[in-house]
Amino acid sequence: MNTTAVSVHTADGAHVGTLKLIGGVWKFKAMGYDAAGGMEPGHGPLTDRHNMAFAALDAAEVSARLLGSTGSTS
Repeated sequence: MNTTAVSVHTADGAHVGTLKLIGGVWKFKAMGYDAAGGMEPGHGPLTDRHNMAFAALDAAEVSARLLGSTGSTS
């Protein structure tokens, strides 16, 4: 996305949120979608991980903590 925001997707390509650089810390912002396809910030399959913080953008750590061993980020 840009230098302060990175999109997070599951292994099958579903968008589940964004990592945003806020005050020097990367925070996960969960995203869900309603039946019509409209975005619902703070919702979706990873709602329970909304605002999870990361010191660095490490794909392995982000995947493990957010998505488990079957997920991937981009």
